[in-house]
Amino acid sequence: MKLLKLSLLTFFVAVLALSTTSRYAVQSQTTTEAPAGFDNLTNNFVSQATFNADLVVFEERDAIADGLGPVYNAQSCAECHQNPVTGGISQITEFRAGHNDVNGNFVDQAGGSLINDRATNASIQERRTTNAENIFTFRTSLNVLGDGFVESINSNTLVSIANAQPGQSGGAIAGQVIQVPVLEAPGNTRTGRFGWKNQQASLLSFSSDAYLNEQGITNRLNLTENTSLGRFVGFGSGFDPVRDDTPCVTIPNTICGEDPEDDISAFAEFMRATKAPPRDTAVANSADGVAGSQLFDQVGCNICHVRNITTAAPGTVINGGAFTVPAALGNKVIHPFGDFLLHNVGTGDGIVQNGGQSTANKLRTPPLWGVRTRDRLMHDGETTNRNDAILRHAGEATNVINNYRALSATQKNQLITFLNSL
Repeated sequence: MKLLKLSLLTFFVAVLALSTTSRYAVQSQTTTEAPAGFDNLTNNFVSQATFNADLVVFEERDAIADGLGPVYNAQSCAECHQNPVTGGISQITEFRAGHNDVNGNFVDQAGGSLINDRATNASIQERRTTNAENIFTFRTSLNVLGDGFVESINSNTLVSIANAQPGQSGGAIAGQVIQVPVLEAPGNTRTGRFGWKNQQASLLSFSSDAYLNEQGITNRLNLTENTSLGRFVGFGSGFDPVRDDTPCVTIPNTICGEDPEDDISAFAEFMRATKAPPRDTAVANSADGVAGSQLFDQVGCNICHVRNITTAAPGTVINGGAFTVPAALGNKVIHPFGDFLLHNVGTGDGIVQNGGQSTANKLRTPPLWGVRTRDRLMHDGETTNRNDAILRHAGEATNVINNYRALSATQKNQLITFLNSL
C-alpha cells in the first residue's frame, strides 16, 4: 500500500508539472529545479574558478583613471547588488526626473531622466533643476541573483502568462509585454524583463547600460559618454581623462571605450552563473508559513507574483541570435514569484523609458524571491513593512487588495510570514 501511495504521488506530481509548464507553452521534458542558494557558488553555467574571477570583476571599484563618471552613482556593481551576498539587493537607489509636455507626454529632464548622485567634480553635479521637473522618483536596486534563468525564459512564455491574466478578458489584471532592443544584436528586439520598466531583455545589454549609466564607464555597446544635465563632460572637456575610442583587449577589431577588458561580458557571465535566491525553509514549512502560502494564492497575489516558471530548452537561441541557452540554464523550474510584465498597480512613477508613453505609470512586477532580504520596499523604497507594501497596491490590484483587507488579523500575519520565507 505504501508503494502504491508513492507511485500515485509521483504520478500526480508529474501531471502537475506537465500542466504547469504546458500552461505557459514551455517544454516539460527533463525539467529540473534551478539551484538556489546565498552561497557564492556557481550554478554550473561556468566553473567555480571562472565564477570567482567574474565575481572579482563584479566587485571591482573603478576610479577616475579607469573612466569613472564624470557623473555616476556607484564605483562598482557590488555597491548596488550586495545583500546578503554579491548579486543581491541593497539600500542604494537611483533618482529620475522629468515633466509632461502640453500633450501629457513624459519628457526627460535635460540630459536624460537619470540624475546621477555623484560627480568627479563639484561643478558638474547633477540635480533636479527646477520645480517644472515635477515628475520624479527614486528606484531601488534590484536583485540580480538567478537572472541567468530569467534571461533564459522563452519570450512566448511571458506572453502566455500575460494572455492568461484575467484582464485580457475584461478583468482588472492585464500585464503588458514590451519589445526592447538587444544591444549586442543590432536591429533585433526581445521581450523586456530586466529593470523596473522592463527596459532590458538581455544580461549583456543590462550590463552595458548599467556600466554607462550607473558608473559612467563607456563600453563596446554604449560608446557615448553621458552628459551632466545636457552639458558635455566627456573626454576633451577637462573632466574625463579617459578616451572613449580605446580598442578591446580581448575582442579583435572592436572598440571598447573605457572598458578595454570588456568587463561587461564578465558582469553578464557572473549574473548568468548565479544561483536563484533560496527560500527560508524553516519559515516556509512552519504552520503559519504554510497557511500564508495558501492565502497568498487565495486572495490572488499569485496572478502577478507567479510561483513557477520553466526556462527554455537547452539549445534555444535567444537575444537576437547572440546567446544559446545552455544545459545549466535550460529546462529549469524557477520560483520567482513574479511575471516579468508591466502593470499599473497605482504606484507608477510617471517615468517613460523603453516602453513608450503607455508605460509611464506601469512598473515591472518585482519578483519576490529574496524579498526577505529587503527592508525598503516597492520601487522607491519608501515603504518599510510588508503590510503597508500590500496596502499600497491599487489600480489593477484593487480587487486582490480588497481580498487581503477582508482577511482576519491572524490571516494577514500568516500571509506576511509566508512573504518572510521568500
